[in-house]
Amino acid sequence: MIQRWSWTRPRSLAVRLVAGAALWSAIALIVTGILLATLFRDVAQRNFDNRLRVLLEGLIAVAEVNGDEVQLTNVPGEPRFNQPYSGWYWQIDSSEIIVLRSRSLFDTDLGVVSPSPTTLLLPDVNWERQIGPQDENLRIAVRDVLLPGRDKPLRFTVAGDEDELQAEVATFANTVIAALAVLGVGLVLAVLLQVRYGLDPLRRMRKALADIRAGTADRLEGDFPVEVVPLVGDLNALIQHNAEVLDRARTHVGNLAHALKTPLAVLSNVSSVHEGEKENAQNLKQTVSEQTLVMRRWVDHHLARARSAGSGQVLGQRTNVMVTLDALVRTLERVHADRQMILSLDGADNAFFKGEQHDLEEMAGNLIDNACKWASRRVDVTVAQADERVSITIEDDGPGLSAEQRSKLFKRGMRLDEAVPGSGLGLAIVRDVAALYGGSVTLSESSRGGLRAAIDLPATE
Repeated sequence: MIQRWSWTRPRSLAVRLVAGAALWSAIALIVTGILLATLFRDVAQRNFDNRLRVLLEGLIAVAEVNGDEVQLTNVPGEPRFNQPYSGWYWQIDSSEIIVLRSRSLFDTDLGVVSPSPTTLLLPDVNWERQIGPQDENLRIAVRDVLLPGRDKPLRFTVAGDEDELQAEVATFANTVIAALAVLGVGLVLAVLLQVRYGLDPLRRMRKALADIRAGTADRLEGDFPVEVVPLVGDLNALIQHNAEVLDRARTHVGNLAHALKTPLAVLSNVSSVHEGEKENAQNLKQTVSEQTLVMRRWVDHHLARARSAGSGQVLGQRTNVMVTLDALVRTLERVHADRQMILSLDGADNAFFKGEQHDLEEMAGNLIDNACKWASRRVDVTVAQADERVSITIEDDGPGLSAEQRSKLFKRGMRLDEAVPGSGLGLAIVRDVAALYGGSVTLSESSRGGLRAAIDLPATE
């Protein structure tokens, strides 16, 4: 059954990607919103204070002394100074006596402490906060000034409604929050679409695998991204290998049954013909031995094929060629120690066969053992790797073979000299195992006068 695509399924890759992106996006947007609101608040506060400073300096500039009175030569530039309780106020006081004040104060005052009669307490602008006549939050700029014609300083005060500043900041913050929220939702939707689109090849692969399980397809087909193509290729290779293993198993069973059918029929016929004839017991024994040997050869051959067929294209197999061959050479040196054989091994130490060690031992062991059986004194084994292929060459200094004889050696059960021990299936097994890995075995004349056997196999790093 095909599982439906779900964003809420536990351990889902889509959920992880979307949740991770949404989390980091939310953090980034929140930090951005806080920074923007803070920066705007600072800028707005500076602008507000600068405006109060300009109004205070303007008020000082239009104030003059006429006799004992303080007069304004011009009206301050803020229209709200004339609106009662507008939140924008100014006043001038001296020795706790209010000299002048804006119409917006109406019949109240700002309650600012007046300067000392003799000393300027605030030669520069001083900033305060207090509650206004209408319970508004006021930002106040205060400065003491000694005007020409007066012997006592005057305190000039300008106040502005800071609630307006806070409302402006709040409006900006709300706008930023709304904008970032819309942006966050848009980012999450974009991530959803991106993840959906990005993981679509995996969804199609899952559907293709379901079709293979259902029997409606035999391999993964479709146009996949370059990042997924190697995975698709490996899966197709594995699927093909499984199919080939099953086909080989059926073939081996059929071949083995066919191969054993004739020897069993011969045994059955011989046993019935010679039943009760003691004088022919020796012939019966010889026939049974011959046919048993034939059956043993076929069983050994198909067992070797069955072992190799299971791993011919399995992924991840890797065998160090030099290490494997070194163990084989040392073993065969001991086996043929009575003939004082000289076996040499040379080549690339970093060569790796893309397959199982047992199969490499099966192939190389058969060829090296054959070379030792026919060699006079010396067998040379050489390893080379290039272009993702590894080659193993075995040469001996024996009598060698003609081209016609070499062509016959790969036939099952073929033996050119019955005096040398063997089943006649070794080279056939080597050829079949190499073919399972996409390799080959060739025989040629050796530079030492004997036989040269070369195995070409797939390599891996």
